[in-house]
Amino acid sequence: MCWRRSLDIGNPVKTCEGPMISNTTASYGRVARFFHWSIALLVLSDIALGLIGKFTPRSGDTVAFLQLLYSTHKTIGVTILALAVLRVGWAISQPRPVPLHPERRLETFAADTAHWVLYAAIFVLPLSGWVIHSAEVGFAPIWWPFPQSLPFIPKSERLAGAAANVHWIAGIVLATMVAAHIGGAIKHALIDRDGTLARMWNGRAAGKAATHPGKTASVLAAIGIWTFAIGGALTVFGPAHNVEAASQFPAKQTEGWVVQDGSLSITIKQMGAEVTGGFANWQAEIEYDEVTRTGAVKTVIDTTSLTLGSVTDQAKGPEFFDVAAHDTAVFQGNIVQIGGPKHQASGSLTLVGQSVSVTLDFDLEVTGRTAKASGGTVLDRRDFGMGMAYPDESSVGFAVEVRIELVATKPE
Repeated sequence: MCWRRSLDIGNPVKTCEGPMISNTTASYGRVARFFHWSIALLVLSDIALGLIGKFTPRSGDTVAFLQLLYSTHKTIGVTILALAVLRVGWAISQPRPVPLHPERRLETFAADTAHWVLYAAIFVLPLSGWVIHSAEVGFAPIWWPFPQSLPFIPKSERLAGAAANVHWIAGIVLATMVAAHIGGAIKHALIDRDGTLARMWNGRAAGKAATHPGKTASVLAAIGIWTFAIGGALTVFGPAHNVEAASQFPAKQTEGWVVQDGSLSITIKQMGAEVTGGFANWQAEIEYDEVTRTGAVKTVIDTTSLTLGSVTDQAKGPEFFDVAAHDTAVFQGNIVQIGGPKHQASGSLTLVGQSVSVTLDFDLEVTGRTAKASGGTVLDRRDFGMGMAYPDESSVGFAVEVRIELVATKPE
């Protein structure tokens, strides 16, 4: 604040106002500056955390670090979203400081467009990140006092992949606009030597009352930028992500039963939460005698077709399925009836170069030439030497639940 002494009575009299809470047409108030600098600091921190996480190898040595990093990244993102809502609400209620150089139409248009793109970014990035977290079982929790998942967002690998593409492209747009925004601020401070930066730094007034230039063109330009970015993320870059496991290899004609439809899924515990995925490509050759209730089965699984939520890439890596070196798993065993519809398939599962005896319990219903089987078993990853860098279950559980569902027909 500014003060002077009165010549008449010697009492201090306020002669000018200090920084205001509200905006004026020539300056930003304390509230607007708080939103600007707090969101800027959080955004820059989150960009750094996201890049560190993306380029940090997934391994038993880094899992604790990555969990902490991504929990921090997600929590900051949700905080940015909350501040963005408050910031927009405040901005709507406030006058907007006028441009200092309205005669520079192209520069003013570019600055306004960048501002609108940045406003959208602080919504698009946190929301797309939250969709990723909601659509897959979260690798790391959000430290926030409300539910982890957004409403109406199903668990879906496809949706998580699409949201991840949007999140990544939106991050590139944000980083580009932040760089341009900082560059513009430096230009105003060092070259133009005007009050543009000072208005946001300490609330100093600068500029004369004037009519704001029309914002329609800059808003449309920002919409065009985001349409191009999100459209590209969902189309051009969409195929780069795995799709959900759905089916098996095309039915193969054998002398026995032919699998027409089915699924092969696995469930693990990651950070104490269940994560379910499956193999898109597999094939079963089944022989079964309805009189003796016995038979044999051989199942070949394409391990490269595995999807497992947020840990798909890690599960395919050398510490677990090691699909680069072992792209196929094989189960071969004999089928016997236990009683009624209950059956067992006992044999050997060869996975990542290790063969382990496995018994799978399932229910079998045969109607005419159609058979339906449903069942499963529980494996211990340690039996196959998988995840040895994770010696306890704090990060990855030992048990792996395997479930099968299939429909097969018998050729005439």
